[in-house]
Amino acid sequence: MIDETLAQFRAHRQNINRYRSLLQTNLTEFERRFIERRIAEEEAAVSALAFGASPPDAASKGGIEVDSSTPNNSP
Repeated sequence: MIDETLAQFRAHRQNINRYRSLLQTNLTEFERRFIERRIAEEEAAVSALAFGASPPDAASKGGIEVDSSTPNNSP
């Protein structure tokens, strides 16, 4: 488990470094925005790993299980 988490940290950091090096090249505005968004997503994933939370889009990918057996008492 710890080895897997460390490997995930390493992969995210390598991705961030690769994206940052791409920002140093000649890019269109569209490409630059895409890469900046990817950096933000990778940094969010690193934070989620560090604090034991699921990444922001984990719910849409099935990473968070929702308990539907509890009734929702909202008005």
